[in-house]
Amino acid sequence: MGVHSTAVVESDVSIGNNSNIWHFAHIRKGAKIGESCNIGKSVYIDTNVTIGNRVKIQNFVSVYTGVTIEDDVFIGPSVTFTNDLYPRAFIWNEDKIAKTLVKKGASIGANATIISGITINEYAMVGAGSVVTKSVPKYALVYGNPAKLQGYVCICGNRLTEIKEEIDSSIVYNCKCGKEILIEKR
Repeated sequence: MGVHSTAVVESDVSIGNNSNIWHFAHIRKGAKIGESCNIGKSVYIDTNVTIGNRVKIQNFVSVYTGVTIEDDVFIGPSVTFTNDLYPRAFIWNEDKIAKTLVKKGASIGANATIISGITINEYAMVGAGSVVTKSVPKYALVYGNPAKLQGYVCICGNRLTEIKEEIDSSIVYNCKCGKEILIEKR
């Protein structure tokens, strides 16, 4: 498909091979979108945002300046990222932007709100409707308002429940998919 005719793609935008930009999306100047991405209907990607490879951003998502999304991330419909911890309509400058990082393989459910200045770590999963106010550990399953740790998930997305062994400050889980996942104790 490429870029739909109704999408607005400003100058100095980089879009990787096999990426699709759907109806009414707006990609701002300086944004970088990797290969094999799917950017849904009415998605807004702000200036200088970086998006990795094989990222799926569903309809009506807003990704503001200061957000970086790594490879293989899923972002559900209507997710909103913020970028100013102390917003005022009458005070704005680039110094107020707080950086947010979504690391490789993470998934964020529909209608979640991600407060700026945090990291959602590798393969973490954020439940639909959550308000994420703190960084999320690797493989963590968080949900609620505010989002809280509810358990851990495998790379495949299944919840980890079977402990294989505990080693010093870590727990090794077996997943029904056959993988073993090492989780650092908190």
